[in-house]
Amino acid sequence: MRQSKAMVSTRKPVIARKFSRDWCAGYAALGFGREATHLEILDLTGKVVSMEWTQVKWVCYVREISAASADPANPERLLRRRFSIRPRTAGLWLRLKLADGDELEGLAANDLSLIEGPGLLLVPPDTRSNTQRIYVPRQAIHALEVVSMIGATGQRRPAAAPAADSQPELFPGDVEIS
Repeated sequence: MRQSKAMVSTRKPVIARKFSRDWCAGYAALGFGREATHLEILDLTGKVVSMEWTQVKWVCYVREISAASADPANPERLLRRRFSIRPRTAGLWLRLKLADGDELEGLAANDLSLIEGPGLLLVPPDTRSNTQRIYVPRQAIHALEVVSMIGATGQRRPAAAPAADSQPELFPGDVEIS
């Protein structure tokens, strides 16, 4: 049997930041935050590193892991943590205050994952950087503020249909032809 689509990787490149300012780069499973009591990362040496969720500040999905070793102080290359202008992408613009006092802004999907679930998946302010998405576990969030709801452009309500009475008559009045 021939496969028509390319195989999808079951592990994604991530950089996990701890509250102790330590970090770990490697590959994490796709659904790591759902029901797991701890985070497991396959690091670059091939060892499985396990972290308790209470230690994790955030997990960044990144484009390249090799870039992490270039800047050990900021391996995620997360230069902007706040939006400089109003985002254009649809979603909820959130401002999070983390347990260690850091602030982070991002766009989240407007769905039940805000209320339920073990954490939030955010789109960072600078999507051109190495970090594509940020997963913040619920234990790391001290305060959450919804700054704005950004709707999808071009989706307007349909105009009301004209009433049936508004049809003009072709021959006004009753005219009898004899």
